[in-house]
Amino acid sequence: MNILMVLTSHDQLGDTGEKTGFWLEEFAAPYYAFKDGGASLTLASPKGGQPPLDPKSDSEDAQTEDTQRFKADEDTQKALANTVKLSTVNSDDFDAVFYPGGHGPMWDLTNDEDSVALIEAFWKSDKPVAAVCHAPSVLLNAKDEHGHPLVKGRKVSGFTNSEEEAVGLTNVVPHLLEDALKEKGGDYHKGEDWAPFAVSDHRLITGQNPASSKPVAEALMAQLKIG
Repeated sequence: MNILMVLTSHDQLGDTGEKTGFWLEEFAAPYYAFKDGGASLTLASPKGGQPPLDPKSDSEDAQTEDTQRFKADEDTQKALANTVKLSTVNSDDFDAVFYPGGHGPMWDLTNDEDSVALIEAFWKSDKPVAAVCHAPSVLLNAKDEHGHPLVKGRKVSGFTNSEEEAVGLTNVVPHLLEDALKEKGGDYHKGEDWAPFAVSDHRLITGQNPASSKPVAEALMAQLKIG
């Protein structure tokens, strides 16, 4: 099985002067779940090369077994430093796509034409589309095969308004993901703040927060019958 993982290239947290990017756990946990399950992985980002890491996700209190494994894994570090340009990717080459979160995707991937077209191509080919935490933002501008918003009438999850408030970024992010998914007609579901929570609606798989990364990956693997 070939799985595409799409990461952000955006590193500015609004106009705060602080850095953002992808969230390390949300990359590492799915990456190793897929790898250990025998999948072949390709990493992509809008600009190609090294995607920016949210420095907060590299702090001591954000470490997990998977992030520590990544720090000792030179091969994966090299793969991450050399992501392919998203514009060169063809959905026909893959069985599924997974988007790790972090705040970065809200700024670039949400409106990225290559990303939107890629998601729509996966969907129309009956292939799973998965995203976690802030990354379900990438679904907001995608349409299904009938021209309706992809999330309309479908079960979805993503970073909650209360979780955004807890990290103090309610007035910094370009939109509140919970509200935006609902506005597009998504059947939004959530669990307790910071607890693992993932939902599947046929081929659409989404998770609420960093702790939901592995459950989303496992749900995707179950659909692909790997692992």
